Amino acid sequence: MRSHYCGEVNTAHIDQTVEFCGWVNRRRDHGGVIFIDLRDRSGLVQVVYDPDLPAVFATAEQVRNEFVVRVQGRVRARPEGTVNKELSTGEVEVLGLELEILNRAETPPFQLDDDDTSEELRLRYRYVDLRRPVMQQRIMLRALTTRSLRRYLDDHGFLDIETPMLTKATPEGARDYLVPSRVHAGKFFALPQSPQLFKQLLMMSGMDRYYQIVRCFRDEDLRADRQPEFTQLDLEMSFMDEDQIMTLMEGMIRQLFDTALGVQLPDPFPRMSYQESLRRFGSDRPDLRCPLELVDVADLMDGVEFKVFSGPAKDPKGRVVAMRVPQGFELSRKDIDDYTKFVSIYGAKGLAYIKVNDIAQGREGLQSPILKFLPDTAVAGIMSRTAAQNGDLIFFGADKAGIVNEAIGALRVKLGHDLGLMSGEWKPLWVVDFPMFEWDEGEGRWQALHHPFTAPKAEHLDLLSTAPGECLSRAYDMVLNGTEVGGGSIRIHREAVQQQVFHLLGIEEQEAQEKFGFLLTALRYGCPPHGGLAFGLDRLVMLMSGAASIRDVMAFPKTQSASCLLTQAPSEVTQGQLRELHLRVRLPQAVPEGKADA
Repeated sequence: MRSHYCGEVNTAHIDQTVEFCGWVNRRRDHGGVIFIDLRDRSGLVQVVYDPDLPAVFATAEQVRNEFVVRVQGRVRARPEGTVNKELSTGEVEVLGLELEILNRAETPPFQLDDDDTSEELRLRYRYVDLRRPVMQQRIMLRALTTRSLRRYLDDHGFLDIETPMLTKATPEGARDYLVPSRVHAGKFFALPQSPQLFKQLLMMSGMDRYYQIVRCFRDEDLRADRQPEFTQLDLEMSFMDEDQIMTLMEGMIRQLFDTALGVQLPDPFPRMSYQESLRRFGSDRPDLRCPLELVDVADLMDGVEFKVFSGPAKDPKGRVVAMRVPQGFELSRKDIDDYTKFVSIYGAKGLAYIKVNDIAQGREGLQSPILKFLPDTAVAGIMSRTAAQNGDLIFFGADKAGIVNEAIGALRVKLGHDLGLMSGEWKPLWVVDFPMFEWDEGEGRWQALHHPFTAPKAEHLDLLSTAPGECLSRAYDMVLNGTEVGGGSIRIHREAVQQQVFHLLGIEEQEAQEKFGFLLTALRYGCPPHGGLAFGLDRLVMLMSGAASIRDVMAFPKTQSASCLLTQAPSEVTQGQLRELHLRVRLPQAVPEGKADA
């Protein structure tokens, strides 16, 4: 039905007869001549209808926005002064010789060029929203991304292997989406949170290098970068150590950015330990575009009378940091109050500061409500350690280490954006040397920082039984501009070590057999050393496209309440369907008015 896509024609096609199919982006009537901007996924082309062809002109008069039409015409140069340099087709137009209305359209629920349309309306009419050029560009970038990744992995000996969508429920981690079995009454499948165990079994099967672009499901609270169903690039490799895996994977990401964006990422990516990342940036996924850093000053504060500082300074689980903001003296009192409210989101009780007016004058050249609580030695130490200069502002964080890291780490990035301090467009990083475990105060037991199949460092193997909190893992996360885009590890490949880790996590032998017996059995039959990782494809494309949410790079996403406004899912099902599945729905009882606190 067409000879070209709309965005393909240019001056090389002048005097050629062409045919297009697409949507009417806009119709304009200028003094008896009708202009139609025709749109498809490749772009726009201007078609001109002249009254000298009365039959075709009469059809053009009927056309409205979003009509689906087929056009035949002759390409010609645009008249002098009408060239549109913003369009790939802007030097030419098409004289319309034929026009067929393939389908009419009602007035769309929103204008495609209206950037203020609510997300709810966009998701309800997603098929209209996806016609917008920005959305089409993002979906095409996603397709280009998966094509580049597949090409790289195919070229490096990986096998594309599918793993099951109906699998065994694993209560550890996020909540599973459960699928009732019709033929096994009272039993349930679970949709996979990841193919983790299956890809390890593939390594035990001798497949050597596996990958899969796979849908995963997690019934968890949602944020801008999370969805109940999402896509990841899942990989596993045998007989490789972490250095080899990281080198191979960063080569894949470098090729992707070169192919899709024309961007040259560094070779190699820098690496940083988990502890250094927390110490300098308050985060294990630091945005290296921001030059601000956290500086520990607890040793300068442990003797001060100001308990806000001295308390955390003396607490083994506390932390006191300073962060120098170059030329931060320009921040007003209102700005500082706003940043104080910002850090309170992360549990911080306040935000102390010192303005450096004239460092040569010592204490007299500084301005702050907290100066009266600090001795000269502490003030001098802070100025020296932060390398403060005239015009700087120094923010402080003092609390439990976790609160300080989250609050001041988030403030660091916000200040970087607000004050225009960010430098460089793309800053990738590997974070390594993660702890194996973290202590869960509420549960009173150890939790795996990554997952329970991550291997400990060989030199830390003895610490599993003597000091698990000091044991480091062979895990690695790829971070890009402050977002974790991929994470993985070398896996445990010996049954005894896996059993020991399960025991540390409070998973005793009987429970381990019930949940992971098939894995433990497989480990006895010749499991090779292996490791892998998974990349969040939605998150990666979100970053590459500049979108604010992964919903904007998914064709049909869910809302933050895990519902589909387009199809109205989830929905009720019939009693007949429930009976087949041996289920009965019991809705929560409504709380009588006035009894909410009972």
